[in-house]
Amino acid sequence: MKTQICKKSFLKLLFPLLILVFTGAAWGQELIELPEYRAFPWIGSRVAVWIAAEVHLMFAAFVLGVPMFAVIVELIGVLSSQERYDKMAREFTKLLAIAMSTTAIWGGVLLFLLLTLYPRFMNYLSEVFLPTLWIYPMLFFLEAFTLYIYYYGWERMRNGKSKWFHLYLGLQLNIVGTILLLVANAWVTFMMTPGGVDMKTGALMNIWEVIDNFSWWPINIHRLIANVTFGGAIVGAYSAFKFLHSKTDEDKAHYDWMGYVGNMIAIWSFLVLPFAGYWLMRELYQYDQTMGITMMGGFLSWLWIIQAVLISSLFLASNYYLWLGMERIDGGERYQK
Repeated sequence: MKTQICKKSFLKLLFPLLILVFTGAAWGQELIELPEYRAFPWIGSRVAVWIAAEVHLMFAAFVLGVPMFAVIVELIGVLSSQERYDKMAREFTKLLAIAMSTTAIWGGVLLFLLLTLYPRFMNYLSEVFLPTLWIYPMLFFLEAFTLYIYYYGWERMRNGKSKWFHLYLGLQLNIVGTILLLVANAWVTFMMTPGGVDMKTGALMNIWEVIDNFSWWPINIHRLIANVTFGGAIVGAYSAFKFLHSKTDEDKAHYDWMGYVGNMIAIWSFLVLPFAGYWLMRELYQYDQTMGITMMGGFLSWLWIIQAVLISSLFLASNYYLWLGMERIDGGERYQK
């Protein structure tokens, strides 16, 4: 049964990746009279792409963020010889097996929408970023394969030298995931702060300047921290759900502790996130003041107000979560008054 589930999960990963590989060659070809864009029914092209991109990014953030602290927790378990850390790390990774296939599916949906709705724009991007269009799917295959072995080989590599190889797989999973993030961010930031091309003709001049554009490193750091924050928060929510549905005191204690750890990871990384966000906006202002003013003081300013409200709500909810957990800690009763 478990083998069948493994195969199904892996096949879900293959479908969008095959789309990416086989359409990559077509992107680089010179196409004649491509329409600039096509309309999507009812909601419009921009909204359709936005929805697909948002769902894809939320799952991708979880997939890239959770392995970071899963490997650290597993290492703590190895060094301290405490089984509970290994169990928690495996619970973290269990969530990845589901999220990975969903990420790939929504990535395929996003790619399909971009190719069909914005063909001329995607043709230009494919000419500029052609080398990365082959690197990205290969890295994705490597990440999926590594995650497959890392999760389903947990029991076989539980003890001895094989455990250290298992930790190496977790480290490799993080390295490949981070490189994937850097490659995808190059595409995104080029659309905001282009460099390395002739601004009049759009001709490619320097591929490295295209990748290492004005906002590439700020958004790399910002997304890396945000992925950890998002992953920790999802783990906290999952643990709270499992805690409420647990039947034994042992399971309740485990998920209570797991939720506490996930929540603390989310809060501590969330405290650093505004500084990375400030650096990103500072770089955008330096690149083009009009862009910064439009984002923060123009017709998009209402989004920043909503963001401020959401950030405040997250801090309040996280602290309330921890405060409720104090009643289950010896000596924490005095903080409940």
